[in-house]
Parts: sequence; C-alpha cells; structure tokens
Amino acid sequence: MASPLVDYCEQANPKVLSEMKKVSSAVTHATRIQTSFLASVEKKTLIWLAERTPHWINSDHLTAVGFAGQIAAGVFYALSRWNRHYLLAVIACLAVNWLGDSLDGTLARVRRQQRPRYGFYVDHMVDSFGAVAMMGGLALSGYMHPWIAMGLLLAFLVLSIQSYLATYTLGEFRLSFWNFGPTELRLLLAVGNLALLRWPVVLRGHYRLFYIGGTIGLAGMSLMIVFFTVKNGYRLYCEERIR
Repeated sequence: MASPLVDYCEQANPKVLSEMKKVSSAVTHATRIQTSFLASVEKKTLIWLAERTPHWINSDHLTAVGFAGQIAAGVFYALSRWNRHYLLAVIACLAVNWLGDSLDGTLARVRRQQRPRYGFYVDHMVDSFGAVAMMGGLALSGYMHPWIAMGLLLAFLVLSIQSYLATYTLGEFRLSFWNFGPTELRLLLAVGNLALLRWPVVLRGHYRLFYIGGTIGLAGMSLMIVFFTVKNGYRLYCEERIR
C-alpha cells in the first residue's frame, strides 16, 4: 500500500516522485573523492582498526563517540579562558573525534552494513552541530575573536552545503578540498593549540596567534567556496546547455 506522500506525488506530478528517487540514488551511488595528504595512510589505519573493533561496537556507537569528542572540545576551549592548559584536553578530544567520526563509515563498509542515506544524513547533521559547539567554544575562549570564529563556522557550513549539492547534482561527494580534509584540519588545530601554550601572542605581542590563524583559515575556506562554486556551476552549465 502506497504512503500518502507517494500517492500525492503520483497524483499531483509524477516528476516529483522521480526526483525523490534521484536524490536517493545520488547519495547511494555518489563517487567519494578523498585526495588529502594523509588519505592513503589514514585509510589503511582505519581498515586495520575496523577489523579489530569488538563486534558489540557498531557505527552508531562510533558516531556518538565522535560527536561527544567534538562537543567536549568546545567545552574545553571555553574553559581555557581561565586555564590555558585545558587546550591540552582539547587535543585529546580532537583525537576522540577523529576516531569516532572517521571510523564509523569504515566499520560499516568493512562489515558490509552500509546504510548510505541514513549514514549520510546523520553523520553530516552531527558534524554541523559539533562544528557549532567547537566554534562556540573558541569564540568564548578569548584566544580567537568571536567574529572570526563565527566567520569560520559560516564558511564551514557554506562549504558543506556546496559539497552536499555537488553530491546530488554531480554524483560526487568530496571529502577533501585542495588536499586538505578533516584529519589535516584537526592536526593543524592540535599543533596550533600547542603553539598557543607557548606563544599566545605573536608579532612583538601585537596579535593573538589564533587571530592570525583564524583569519588565514577563513580566507582559505572562502577561496575554496568561490572556486568550487564557479567550477561546479560552469560544469553543470556546460552539461545542461540550452540549445
């Protein structure tokens, strides 16, 4: 028996149902593009870990672990306003976030328990909420100007939207941009935390380290957004040129 939504789609406009099916197909069959610097080493490491993960641990557990790590990172960033040694706790949280966020999908593929649409939706909603928490923590830390943190969060969300739209329209799910992926960004952030313990201000004490790093990161992400938007838009224009 068809659902009311399906009945409505068939009666009102058969093309609507066809488009709904295309969305499902685009997510399921999209080509994963991962060209980051550490992609090869990371893939081998994750497969090794997945093969040795206890059977009672599943992908949902790992997703929850990764999310908890990112939320905790935001909390410790906020606490570092009063004690900068909490920055070390942030590094540990980033490691936990990497483990959960990177291993959940690999575990599903190794066990052949993929749920493409569910995994795609849940994983990226969790990433979005986690990014809000971590950037919020940075904004409260005092080490990064709140406007820079907000700019980084906005750029992340827009870049994510660009990636999701490309998945649907081009059938390509890009996990990295210009050889940088989530793992490389976590490592840069961890190194930045260690540097922040030693040099909270730089350039003769005139600027905070994360003010400069955040501004550079924001500029780089903005360039990525413009570049890939123009590139993908032009590609789609050529593929669907009106004759």
